[in-house]
Amino acid sequence: MTNVPEIFGSMVFNQKVMKDRLPKETFKALKKTLDDGVPLELDVANVVAHAMKEWAIENGATHYAHWFQPLTGITAEKHDSFINPQDDGTVIMSFSGKELVKGEPDASSFPSGGHRATFEARGYTVWDPTSYPFIKEHTLCIPTAFCSYTGEALDKKTPLLRSMEALDTQAKRILKLFGKEVSHVATTVGPEQEYFIVDHELWSKRKDLRMTGRTLFGAKPSKGQEMDDQYFAALNPRIVKYMEDLNSTLWKYGILSKTEHNEVAPAQHEMAPIFSTTNLAVDQNQLTMEVMKKVAKRHGLECLLHEKPFAGLNGSGKHNNWSMSTNEGENLLEPGKTPESNAQFLLFLTAIIKAVDENQDLLRISVASAGNDHRLGANEAPPAIISVYLGDELYRVLSSIVEGKPYSADKTSKMTIGVDVLPPIPRDSTDRNRTSPFAFTGNKFEFRSCGSSLSIAGPNTALDAIVAYSLKQFADELEGAADFEKALNTLIEREVKTHWKVVFNGNGYDESWKTEAAKRGLMELRTTPDAMAHYMDAKNVKLYTEMGVYTKEEMEAHYETKLEKYSQIINIEVETMLEMISKDILPAAYKYINDVSKTVINLKAVVPGAKATAESAVLAKLDGLVNELSLKADDLAAKHLATKAAGDVMAMARSYADVILPTMAEARAIADQIEPLLGEDYKPFPSYEDLLFRV
Repeated sequence: MTNVPEIFGSMVFNQKVMKDRLPKETFKALKKTLDDGVPLELDVANVVAHAMKEWAIENGATHYAHWFQPLTGITAEKHDSFINPQDDGTVIMSFSGKELVKGEPDASSFPSGGHRATFEARGYTVWDPTSYPFIKEHTLCIPTAFCSYTGEALDKKTPLLRSMEALDTQAKRILKLFGKEVSHVATTVGPEQEYFIVDHELWSKRKDLRMTGRTLFGAKPSKGQEMDDQYFAALNPRIVKYMEDLNSTLWKYGILSKTEHNEVAPAQHEMAPIFSTTNLAVDQNQLTMEVMKKVAKRHGLECLLHEKPFAGLNGSGKHNNWSMSTNEGENLLEPGKTPESNAQFLLFLTAIIKAVDENQDLLRISVASAGNDHRLGANEAPPAIISVYLGDELYRVLSSIVEGKPYSADKTSKMTIGVDVLPPIPRDSTDRNRTSPFAFTGNKFEFRSCGSSLSIAGPNTALDAIVAYSLKQFADELEGAADFEKALNTLIEREVKTHWKVVFNGNGYDESWKTEAAKRGLMELRTTPDAMAHYMDAKNVKLYTEMGVYTKEEMEAHYETKLEKYSQIINIEVETMLEMISKDILPAAYKYINDVSKTVINLKAVVPGAKATAESAVLAKLDGLVNELSLKADDLAAKHLATKAAGDVMAMARSYADVILPTMAEARAIADQIEPLLGEDYKPFPSYEDLLFRV
C-alpha cells in the first residue's frame, strides 16, 4: 500500500527540503525572495545551488535542465550534466548559482512571431524561485521564464507572472480602502483535467490519432453515451491500475491529485487537484499532462488530451476554478452569510462582472485553438458566447441593485430530500450550470471554456489582467472620494447596471440564447480566426500594456504565433485525411468490392438464375460512395493548395476555418458511410467500438 504522506513531494525541492538543507541565513534570504519578490543575490544562489545539487544526486539525478514553457503550449528542457572535468582526468559533480539562475537555450527554433530569426538564436531562461524544482527521471528540472536576447517574453510564464503582479497591486489598493493592509494577494487555481484512455495497440493503428490527436474518420458506434451509464460508474480494473500509478507519480511531484472518476463519454475520465497559487497550478498542470501520457504508455494505454477526439461524444475540457486570496488566508470571493451587506465582496464581484463583459473577446481568445473550436457549444461544453452565471442568490442580490428595489433574502437555507432517516441538507449558495462559460460556484469562478490540452497560463493571464484593470479603475475612482461609502454605493450600482447584460443564469445550449445574446450585444466568436480578429483592438492593447502584462510588440508576436499554429494544426489534419483516404479507406473498399464481385460471379456460375440482389445492392452503394469520396478528396486537395497560398496568417486561418474544415466534414461524412458496409476483416483501422469499449 502506498504511504502517501511519505512519498508526497519526495521528488520536489520544496520549502521543507530547503529548510532542512540550507543554512538558516540562506533560507531566510531565499524565503524573502519567495514571499516578497526580493532579487536573489549570487552568493545566496550559490549556496542554494549546491544544496539542490546534493539533494538531486542523492535522489538519482545526473543532469539538470531549465524547464520552461515556450509558445508551443507544451514544456521544453535542455539537459546538462553536473559533471565538471578535472586536470587528472576525473570529474566532480558541480552546480553553480549562475547555472541555477540563468540558462541559454536556442531561441530561434521556437515560435516567436518574428521576434527571433534563425540567425538570432540567443535566448535566456531565468529561474522562477516561486515554483519548486523537481526531479524527473534522471534530471533536476528548474522552472524558468524564457525571454529573447532583446528582452521580449517568448513564453507563457512571464506574462502570467506579470498579470499576477498587476492583480496583487490593484487588489491591495482596494483592500486598503476597507482598512486592510495585506502584503500579498494571489489568485488560486484548481484545474480539473478531462481525458480519454484507449488501448495503445489500437491507437497505434490509427494514423489520425497518432498524427493529430483526434479521429478524422469514424462511423457512429451502436452505443455511445446515450445510456448515461459511464458517468461516475465503477472503474475498469485496467483503469484502476493506471489511476493508482498516475496518483502516486503525481504525489511524488507534490501535485495535489484529489479526485478521479469516469466522465460521461465511454473511455473518458477526469482528475482534479486541490487549489494552488496560479503560477504553481500552471506548472503542475503542464507536468500533469506529461505524466498522464507517460504513465498510460507504461500500462499499454494511450492518454488522449485532444478537446474532441471522437465526433458525437463529449469533448474534454479543463475547468479552471479561479479565486483570489490574501496572504492571511482571506478568500476575496467568499460572499459570507449575507452577501447583500458584504460591500467588499460585492465590489470584487462587480469588478469581475465588468472585466468579463468588457473583455469577452480576450477571454474567448485565451481558450481559442483548433481543437477547442470543435468542442465549444456541444456535448456539455459551454458555448462560444462568454457570459457570467451567478446562481440564484447572487442573481437576486444584484437584480435588486439593477431594479432599485430592496433585497429580499431567500429564507430557505436548507433543502429536504424526502427520506425521513436523512437530515435536511444545507443548500449551496449556487447550483452548477454546466452550460455557462464562467460560473460562480460558491467562493470561486469556474472558467469552463478551457480545452483539455490547453496550457492554463493563457486563460489565467487574461483573467488576472482584466480583473486587475477593473480594480485599478475602481481604486482610481474611490481613493479620492470625499464620502467613501456613498461613492462605493454609486460605483457598484452604476457598474452592475452597465454590465448586467453579461449575466445569464439560463441554458447556454438553448438556441434562443444565441438570439438573446446578440440582442444584448454579446459576442459569438465561433472560430479561432473570429476571436483573433479582435486581439489587436486598441482597447486590448491599452489594457495589456497599461497592466504591464504584454508590450504591443509581444502581442503582435502572439497574434502571429497563435494563427500560425491554428493553420499548421489543420494543415496536418488535411494531409493526414488525404493520406488515409488514398492509402487506407479506398484500398479497403476496393478489396471488399473485388471480393464481393467474385462472390456474385461464383454464385451465378454455381446457382443458375441466382439474383444476388443483396450483394449487388452493396456493390452499387459502395461504388457510388467510393467515387464520391475520391472526387471529394480531389476537391479537398485543390482547396488546400489554394489555402496554403493565402496572403497572410489571418487570410490562411480564415480559409482553413471557413473552407477547409467544412470540406473535411463532407469527406468524413462520405467515408463514415463506407465503414459500416465493409466486412469486419476489411476494416482499414480500428473502429469507434474498438477504441471506446476495448480498454
